[in-house]
Amino acid sequence: MLGMSRDTVSRRQFCMGAGSAIAALVLGQGCGLGASAQRIRGGGRINARPKANIKTTATGARALGLDPARDAILQMPANVGSTPLPLLVLLHGAGGSAKQQLGRMGTFASDAGLVILAPDSRGQTWDGIRGDFGPDVTFLNRALEAVFDLVAVDAARVTIGGFSDGASYALSLGLINGNLFRRVLAFSPGFIVNGVPQGKPRVFMSHGKRDTILPIDQCSRVIAERLRREAHYVTYREFDGGHEIPPAIAEEGLTWAAAK
Repeated sequence: MLGMSRDTVSRRQFCMGAGSAIAALVLGQGCGLGASAQRIRGGGRINARPKANIKTTATGARALGLDPARDAILQMPANVGSTPLPLLVLLHGAGGSAKQQLGRMGTFASDAGLVILAPDSRGQTWDGIRGDFGPDVTFLNRALEAVFDLVAVDAARVTIGGFSDGASYALSLGLINGNLFRRVLAFSPGFIVNGVPQGKPRVFMSHGKRDTILPIDQCSRVIAERLRREAHYVTYREFDGGHEIPPAIAEEGLTWAAAK
């Protein structure tokens, strides 16, 4: 089972923090509604783009070497081939790490032919969730630029996704950068940090009906309704479980991200 232990504890501790405006939103007045756009000073825009005429030279899994303490991991599928590849930017939950989140995915990403870029957040969780887009966006832009120099990426199949806080952040950045991220993969998100939207990315969401960390009625059900009102194509899966990613959901989501 792809479980929840460390993220469950971290998320609960994070939400109990007295200084967190987002936590109050999540646990209080409907976590799917999002933070005020006026409070987000940074725009959250990412400038990196896939490059033409790049030959894929990366193999296996490697740290990108961008930060000695909190880095990013590039993981290639077993079969690279000669055509441009789908890319998933995979974001961990609060208190987690890139390595931990990659472990949750098992072999499903490689089986689907996905390249994964898994960055570590600069702090305990992602900047927009703490109150402002900034250092995490800057680091993610650097990491993407490095990947686009090493991998021929299919620009039509660039996805941003994650679990828990990582899913909330993926939804937030995905909507702001819809011309880069054509798809958003959100496993058990809590909310969307509002920004200036760009494009209409497709969205895959999942959530456990017995999630006590981010209750489904206040989170994914609200988010899915909002996204459909805004004319996004939403694939939505509910499952009989808690704050977790069941293997069948992980496999379906990663296959969805890789599909042409």
